[in-house]
Amino acid sequence: MPRPLVRPLFLLLLAALGIGSVDHAWAQSRPKVGLVLSGGGARGAAHIGVLKMLEAQRIPVDAIAGTSMGAVVGGLYASGLSSSEIEALIDSPEWRSAFAETVPRRLESFRRKTEDQRYLVKLPLGLNAGRFRLPRGLVSPQAVMQLLRRATLPVASVARFDDLPTRYRAVSTDLESGESVVLEGGDLATAMRASSSAPGVFAPIELDGRLLVDGGLADNLPVEVARSMGVDVLIVVDVGFPLRSRGSLDSATSISSQMLSIMVRRGSDAQRRKLLPEDVLLTPALGEDDSTFDLAITARAIGLGETAARDAAPRLAPLALDERGYAEFLARRAARRQPLPRIDTVRVAGDSVRYSRLLNAEFAEFAGTRAEPAALDAGLTTLFGRGNFEAVDYRLQPRAPDVADLELFAKRNSWGPNYVRFGLSLEDDFTGNANYNAAARFVIADISSLGAEWVWDVQVGSEPRVATEFHLPFGDRARWFLLPTARFELRNVPLFEREQFVADYRLRSTEYGLDVGRELANWGEVRAGVRSVTGHTRLRLGDPSLKGTDFEAREYYTRFSYDTLDDRNFPRQGQSLRVEWRGERRALGSDRDADVATVDWLAARSQGRDTAVLWTSFGTNFAADASNVRTLFPLGGFLNLSGLPRDAISGRHYAISRLMYVRKIGAGGEGFLNVPAYAGVAFEVGNVWDERRAMGWGSARKQGSAFFGFDTPLGPLYLGTGFGGADTPFYLFLGRAF
Repeated sequence: MPRPLVRPLFLLLLAALGIGSVDHAWAQSRPKVGLVLSGGGARGAAHIGVLKMLEAQRIPVDAIAGTSMGAVVGGLYASGLSSSEIEALIDSPEWRSAFAETVPRRLESFRRKTEDQRYLVKLPLGLNAGRFRLPRGLVSPQAVMQLLRRATLPVASVARFDDLPTRYRAVSTDLESGESVVLEGGDLATAMRASSSAPGVFAPIELDGRLLVDGGLADNLPVEVARSMGVDVLIVVDVGFPLRSRGSLDSATSISSQMLSIMVRRGSDAQRRKLLPEDVLLTPALGEDDSTFDLAITARAIGLGETAARDAAPRLAPLALDERGYAEFLARRAARRQPLPRIDTVRVAGDSVRYSRLLNAEFAEFAGTRAEPAALDAGLTTLFGRGNFEAVDYRLQPRAPDVADLELFAKRNSWGPNYVRFGLSLEDDFTGNANYNAAARFVIADISSLGAEWVWDVQVGSEPRVATEFHLPFGDRARWFLLPTARFELRNVPLFEREQFVADYRLRSTEYGLDVGRELANWGEVRAGVRSVTGHTRLRLGDPSLKGTDFEAREYYTRFSYDTLDDRNFPRQGQSLRVEWRGERRALGSDRDADVATVDWLAARSQGRDTAVLWTSFGTNFAADASNVRTLFPLGGFLNLSGLPRDAISGRHYAISRLMYVRKIGAGGEGFLNVPAYAGVAFEVGNVWDERRAMGWGSARKQGSAFFGFDTPLGPLYLGTGFGGADTPFYLFLGRAF
């Protein structure tokens, strides 16, 4: 007899026997419901919509089997979260940013953030045994893992997935054998991560001697897995991988994607054929344009999942409970989601002992306290942001019903630890004035257990440069550091008198010094030190009677830096501040006594696609003569009085403010040619002065610019024009504008 007919006949029998609470009796002996959630990347958000409707219709879920994104949504639900709580996580900016880049900037340490200023290519290359190596995934899983860890912490001590609020299975793929791997226990967050590790996007995860990747490769629709959990009826949700039409198969990428879709669909179709008549199959109406990688479709996918479940309401209705029965079901689910345990001891896993000092310094204070998700998450962020880890994680190992040990893990970058980063800059005003530079940074990393680094910078082009520094952290949390530095560089410096061009010098300088400083969490740094600078200025253009000069400076130096920008190329939120002072002293062996101070502050605020940026820079010489070109401040060029050519004026003091409006453009906000694109205008007020008392609004130049910007893999690219000067310059600019 078909199972959908069982309930009405059973109810009639109970009524004939005079049993009063018919629906309650049905709730006690109802068929067990299994939920199957397929993989499908961003399309898997439709699973949340299905769960919302199942909750609205009071349909209990007794067991869940999921693959990839289905394993993530299913695992979160199995941990005791409601559909609305899962929706709040998956549709949050924090979730979307976790997939945006190799390491989200909010997770980076302050030292790693400083690399963004000069080295624009975001993807580093590993350097190991004389060979370049790419990371095993384009996106770091750390941010995603931290979100999953935080959401599932109340069940982190559960070792068997049958003991979760809802029984659960996650399907992964053994990368070596290609076999399907069904995860029935262990760490829930790790299981979700293993099932959703799309090859090439995320690095594989090592678990129990296997190298695991996305379960969609082996079993994207785990019908048999759910059936084996002893359920009576299956609700199967398939959102995965539709086949494209011929017209859209017009590139190597689309053809490769089609090949993968064919393989996955073949397995899913085989699983569909194993469904029984009483099972319910839901296929949300996602189209071929709803990409598995497009997180912007989340809200739409959730709505389509709701629609699919609503349309199937007549078939789902026999599985529903009355209010009392469903309330009892929810109470049993909630009872398995335990209060956060007290941490008894903190220990480092055997394969992570090299980093014991760092791990213990960050987490030892948790011993004897309750496991608080936000605090534990902050500790992971601090350590991972140092940049030399592929993953930093923890597990709660149960010791008693309300007590657990905190076990810590840290895995070094598999593609490093040494790496190289690249940077390019190009500026052309289409009148014959062009500047270009190409730079590379070589980092010999992880020299000590506290993460000491030896860094070499090389730059060729208009401003050649060679520099090296040895970053030597010390202290319990390695936030203090010593920094010996050395640098050689060449650059051009113009000289003006009363805004009239006098000469252009080629400045050659050699510098070495020693700094001591401290990082302030991952948002700032303070440092101080001494520097020795020697060099020579050579006349390039101007009056031949002007001579080059040698100089020798010994100076004290201090700097405070602050940076909470969400992105350095095109910031949308946050601030950056840099305050610096240099003081030359004859007592140190300098040619003179002189002081130079500079301030640079930028703030960004956004709403929707629109961003406002306020950027102010200021510099002054307290005791300097105009002939000392080393300490002159040049202005002119894109966003530095855009109506003037690059470095068209210079002086002993300068100040400039820019107010910018930037709007993200492109269909759906996705940019032009798959590159984020922006349009903007800037109003600029500033000038250079030989006397500080002359500084003021009346003598400031009022100029501006209009531009298009593109966030390319090589760095930000601008096409713009300046106005407010004698001419109307045009700019092609690749590199950091601010």
